[in-house]
Formats: sequence, structure tokens, C-alpha cells
Amino acid sequence: METAFMTVKNLNAWYDREKMILSDFSLELNEHEAVGLIGMNGAGKTTLFKVLSGLLTTFHSDGILLYGCSVKPRERDFKLCRYTVFAEDDSFSYFTFWEYLSYVFSAYRKEVPDVSELIQGFRFEDYGDTLLKDLSTGNRKKAFLITAFALKPKLLFLDEPVNGLDFQSTEYLYQQIAGYKEQGTVLFSSHILESITLTSDRVFVLENGKIRQTFEQGETDALDIREALRYENDK
Repeated sequence: METAFMTVKNLNAWYDREKMILSDFSLELNEHEAVGLIGMNGAGKTTLFKVLSGLLTTFHSDGILLYGCSVKPRERDFKLCRYTVFAEDDSFSYFTFWEYLSYVFSAYRKEVPDVSELIQGFRFEDYGDTLLKDLSTGNRKKAFLITAFALKPKLLFLDEPVNGLDFQSTEYLYQQIAGYKEQGTVLFSSHILESITLTSDRVFVLENGKIRQTFEQGETDALDIREALRYENDK
């Protein structure tokens, strides 16, 4: 049997030990696939990305594996394999986009590529020299998305990437997610069914900190996923 690209085994994560956000959470990701994660507010989507990005240390698991080998979220080798775009991110506020892009590529030991196509696709032409703190929510999101797709990590995490984007940028984002399989694997969360069904090879339905249902390739039908969400919410 082929080894999964990334495996998370029985992950428990919390902010208050008396209230688990993720509980016995497990998943497997394959190479070169786009996986959607959907669930109600508070289901644990952002918490999962914070754990895997090394920002939340209050967790325990039976293992986080990359190609079958144990890794820790804050290890440098694992950091160099992944990049995360969060739903809300006020970091690097006093960097311009160009300064941030240069910083990230230096940290990942890569040369900055030509990002003109991504800038045009996300309609970001007028904002490259603006401080991130002075950008609108949508344009700040675009700055991080452009960086992510230019960087092309093996593992890309996107937390509610559609939030704040205009229509044309949203359509372009869908194209980028769907095409990312040529570069690596993307795991992204969304509360918008369209973004899930148009781009995902598989869909995980997250409820109360666990994956309650998985829709495999060819089964990512909006009506079925909506019904699963409704069932979980009504229980």
C-alpha cells in the first residue's frame, strides 16, 4: 500500500484543557491532491491549521507523519515543506507586499520568481508598495495568497481563502487551487460550498473536532455535502 504524503493520528488540541477543540482527530493527505475541509463555525478548522503551522502548542497526538516519518510542526524541515494562509492575519503589518515576498522567499531559501501573472490574476497591481497594515482585508489576503502560490510548497494550507475577495479574484483563486495538484497538496477550509465542490478531489466534513464524513473523488456533490452539514448541525 502506498504511504500517505501526510498523516495526522488522533490529534487533540485545546486552548482550555477543559474544552477540547480537536478530539481524536485523524486524516491522511495524498500527494498532488486538493482537499476541502468544511464545517460549522467552531468545528476546529482554524485550530487544525494553527497546530500544523506551529502556532498552537497545546496539543497532543499519536503522530504527525510526512512520508511515514514523524515530524513536529515547529521543526525547520517541516516548516520548509508548508506554508499557511490564515483567514485573518495581521502579521508583518509594516512590510510592503514586495518586502514580505522577499522575506518569505529568503526564509524558504528560494529565489523570488516572476509573480506578475499572479498579481494580475488577483488584481493586485496597485498595491505592491503599500504597507500590509494599510491594505483592505481582501487585498491583504491577496498578498498572502500571491506569496503562497508563488512559493509552491509541497503542502499548502488555506484557511477560508475566499473571505474578503472580490468576484474575479475568487474565480482566479478557484483556478489556482484546482491547478495546484501539479505542484503539491493543498488542504483548505471554507464555509462556501461552491469553493469546495469546484476545486476539491476529496472533502472532509468536520464536526465537534472530528472528521465525521468523507466525500471521495467523484462524490463531491453540493447537495450531499449540504445534507451532511445539516445533519450534523441538527444532531
